[in-house]
Amino acid sequence: MEPPATQDGGGVRRQQPQQQAGMGQMLTGVIRIAVFWYFASKFFGPKRSPTQSSTQISNLFHKGELLDMWLYVSEQDKFSDFRSEAALVWQETNIPYAAWTPDSTRTLSLKYQATEALKSNGSLYAHVFFAKSGYPPDPEDPEYQPLAAFGQTHPIVAYLPKSKADKKKSLLGNSEGSGDDEKISEVAKDIHEEEKEDEPTEWKSYWKPNITINLVDDFTRYPENAVPPNIAPYMNIEPTTGNYYPTVFFNEFWLLRDKLIQLNETVNELTLNLEVAPISMTKWQLFLQIDQSFQVHRSYGSMLEGEADELKRVFLEGNPILLVVTMVVSALHSVFDFLAFKNDIQFWNKNKSMEGLSAKSVVVNFFCQLIVFLYLLDNETSWMILASSGIGCCIEFWKIGKAMHIEVDRTGTIPMLRFRNRDSYATNKTKEYDDLAMKYLTYILLVLAIGFSIYSLKYERHKSWYSWILSSLTSCVYMFGFIMMCPQLFINYKLKSVAHLPWRQMTYKFLNTIIDDLFAFVIKMPILHRLSVFRDDVIFLIYLYQRWKYPVDKKRVNEFGFGGEDEQALAATTDSTQQTEEDKKTQ
Repeated sequence: MEPPATQDGGGVRRQQPQQQAGMGQMLTGVIRIAVFWYFASKFFGPKRSPTQSSTQISNLFHKGELLDMWLYVSEQDKFSDFRSEAALVWQETNIPYAAWTPDSTRTLSLKYQATEALKSNGSLYAHVFFAKSGYPPDPEDPEYQPLAAFGQTHPIVAYLPKSKADKKKSLLGNSEGSGDDEKISEVAKDIHEEEKEDEPTEWKSYWKPNITINLVDDFTRYPENAVPPNIAPYMNIEPTTGNYYPTVFFNEFWLLRDKLIQLNETVNELTLNLEVAPISMTKWQLFLQIDQSFQVHRSYGSMLEGEADELKRVFLEGNPILLVVTMVVSALHSVFDFLAFKNDIQFWNKNKSMEGLSAKSVVVNFFCQLIVFLYLLDNETSWMILASSGIGCCIEFWKIGKAMHIEVDRTGTIPMLRFRNRDSYATNKTKEYDDLAMKYLTYILLVLAIGFSIYSLKYERHKSWYSWILSSLTSCVYMFGFIMMCPQLFINYKLKSVAHLPWRQMTYKFLNTIIDDLFAFVIKMPILHRLSVFRDDVIFLIYLYQRWKYPVDKKRVNEFGFGGEDEQALAATTDSTQQTEEDKKTQ
């Protein structure tokens, strides 16, 4: 049973565009793995060897056969009290098995009164039984037929680990005017929470408000010793004939964690939505494979707890057209990211001159990347995101080595790294303009950083002073980092040229910025954040204006360290050499 869509879809829609792009990539990967495993199990599953028995097992029931259903609720995982009217909460008759008609789907909503045992982390189970119409499910009944009845048990209560206490606190203590007693109480509480961290994990019970019972439409004849491994755990084999009963699948694919209700002493009445319906073999296996792919992603660290629910929420609450657009645009975003990365590496690897390029911006970009990496490390991010950020940090440091001379000073007790400007950067006007632009922009950025840090210290909570410093610096990088692109604009203005810029890389980044703009229009987000998405557009538009304003200068070197006149001379030399070789061959 699909839970009703809520009005607030902020858990997904209010993420940043970069996170939405990452969500689309993860969604594409999950579906790709699920489909691959499905067809792999179909075509490359275990084959029956010639020496194995040719006996095949089949479904004991026929398509369209009428079934009666009983649903009992008890606190025991084994059920035998079929005559208890208090335990019987739902009964249906004449349900056509695997028939896709309106009569094959039945629903019921009821109120369940919570017992004291249930409130105290007790268990509760749903026991569902099916039998051919007119036959009883009770084995003690004289009319009971073992081949005509089957059942399954499913827990209604889920046990999840208790959320860890929030380690964040106000570093300045309570608000102004608070007494010493309150401060001492807060310190004692922190000490008590630290002592609790060494205790075993505490588990809490949660009520499942939706129970969907699916009868799998499966009439496949399986070899007796070669049942597909993804189906075998769910099959209910009848021991005397070796055939199997219809598969009962309790479908919790759409039951999100935030729909669960925590059980405690204050809970008295609970809602239980029940549904019984058929499900196709393909859809059932797809659900199983997607859940398995979620587990693989979590085991590899590429998916955190709760992210699977967020992906499902996209299907439940998102517009299908918007979902398709998001996946396509996310794929394009990944392609442009790769091309921008590739051309960025090529540019700095082949660059021979720093004339017209801001060396200080390269150094600042490295420190910004390092701050983001330390922030992710402090917030226990998945190792895949950490690895991506760490690789980016190493690449930024490599760029410093291409923009400057890095030397190791061993004169002191501890070897130190020393950075020296390249001659192509220090012997012309580039360094002068770069220093002038960075001087004033540093003042602006420093004032903004100090102001935001004071605000964060006063009104926000942090785990420690170290976390506060990282959080403040990271926020400044995200909010004011575009200021670091301005020195290059100033250098272009002073030199009246843009021939030295890596235009291929900037083109791909500009395309990614356009994609981010698209997400800003279609995704709900605060006004201030939507405005921040367009800040890079202003910078890129200024770059484009400068490219139009300053025509190509044949005397200015390009990104590979060659000028237009040099390239013409080189081309002329190459042509004359080829002509001489042809003349020699002719003679």
